[in-house]
Amino acid sequence: MAEIATNARVARVDMTPMVDLGFLLITFFMFTTTFSTPNMMKLVMPDTNQVLDPPDVTQENSLTLVLGKNDRIFWHQINYNELNTDYLKEVNYGITLRQLILEKRKNAVEPESFTVIIRATDDANYKNAVDALDEMTITKQERYVLADITPKEKQVYEAKLKP
Repeated sequence: MAEIATNARVARVDMTPMVDLGFLLITFFMFTTTFSTPNMMKLVMPDTNQVLDPPDVTQENSLTLVLGKNDRIFWHQINYNELNTDYLKEVNYGITLRQLILEKRKNAVEPESFTVIIRATDDANYKNAVDALDEMTITKQERYVLADITPKEKQVYEAKLKP
């Protein structure tokens, strides 16, 4: 069989206008999109230029919060050596925690130097710490500390979680 020679040319599409359109669309969407603003929390830090004697933090003038797993929070107001599962009490976030902080500050020996100590366990999440710091802002609690949990507190916390 004889081959027929054709003068068929391969159709070629020029993509230059499409590239221009793509860049125009990208530019349009970048300029018309509102970028999300970061959510920040105000953290009050002491003035480093001012030298003050640190206040005595006694068990009557402080409240210790232990942040646990599953959005649980415990509190105590006792010396670490005497701490046991009977003294580690559970409270809920929100109004209950708020009322606890206000009540303990009102009944403190020196309400102006009342201190809340926030200790997070390894089981706590970031949201728990933010919620606790929010309560400090809501109750206008100016003296608070984020501290590591002590071995005795961790031991009592784990014993409290066991059924």
